[in-house]
Amino acid sequence: MSFTMTLRQGPARLAARLPQVVKSPLRAAPVRAFHQPATKSNFFTSRATIASSTLRLAPKNVFSRAYNQSSSQTVDQGTNMRKLLTAGAIFGGTVVAINLVFNRETRDDGGMPAFEREYLNSTFLHTGLGIGIIGITARQMIRSGFVYRLMVTNPWVVGIGGLALSFATMIGTRSIEPENYLPKYALWTAFNATQAAFVAPLLAFAPPALIARAGLYTIAMMGSISFVGATAKQEKYLYIGGPLLAGAALVAVSGLAPLVIPATAVRTLAMTEKVWLYGGLAVFGGFTLYDVQKILHHGRLAERGIIKRDAVNESIHLELDFLNIFIRMLQILMMQQSRR
Repeated sequence: MSFTMTLRQGPARLAARLPQVVKSPLRAAPVRAFHQPATKSNFFTSRATIASSTLRLAPKNVFSRAYNQSSSQTVDQGTNMRKLLTAGAIFGGTVVAINLVFNRETRDDGGMPAFEREYLNSTFLHTGLGIGIIGITARQMIRSGFVYRLMVTNPWVVGIGGLALSFATMIGTRSIEPENYLPKYALWTAFNATQAAFVAPLLAFAPPALIARAGLYTIAMMGSISFVGATAKQEKYLYIGGPLLAGAALVAVSGLAPLVIPATAVRTLAMTEKVWLYGGLAVFGGFTLYDVQKILHHGRLAERGIIKRDAVNESIHLELDFLNIFIRMLQILMMQQSRR
């Protein structure tokens, strides 16, 4: 205000009032500061405030974070232990139940002879090696991208060609004498590679946790059934070969049903899917029981010199049983996870 008044009174008095004009903002500053909100200096108080708040909050945050971590670790350990106990109880209960139902008449010849036990152990060893070759080959197919190239090709060509290679390598392996190690094991490895090509597309999209669970369930199922077949009465379950073939044909037809039945028949497709999944589990579980008894029967024949001992040929049947049960187990677990 003083500056505008000086301009009105003329330039003569401007020179005389110049010192007052220069000092007037300094005098008016307190007046303006009186009407304006005072700004506090944070030079000293902000650091002290931050430090005090940090001291008050840091112990609580550290304690809560450590408590949450320890509690989560405790929960995880308890969950894992509960899962292990549940799996052990299921496996033990399955073994006991199957043994009570299917193994009421045990062997009356004083137990399994040494040559039968050796032949059965050799067959199981080759079965495990074959499953390992299938798993490693399928993993390499997925990592190299070979599976995705198979999936983009014509499915009829892949399916028919894969079945042709599978049957050709299986028949070639079984036709070679056990003394010819190199060609027999070479064709057996090729057979396992063809089986890996069938399994790899499913493994490429399945979570690793479900793959591990399906493998454990398959081992538990086949282990319990094999125990029953090994300790049951001689040739007790060899008669079920014919009914199992009929059941396998029914399961195969139900698996091909989506190619014939229209997509609008939802209930029919759902029923055929259940037959393929759960009926397949029952059929190939029965095949496991039948194959174990047949292996022991072949062991007795080999001991008499009627046939030759060939654990590679015997392991092919158990490998096919394992793969069929494993695929269905994995599909059931994936369906259950998708529904959640």
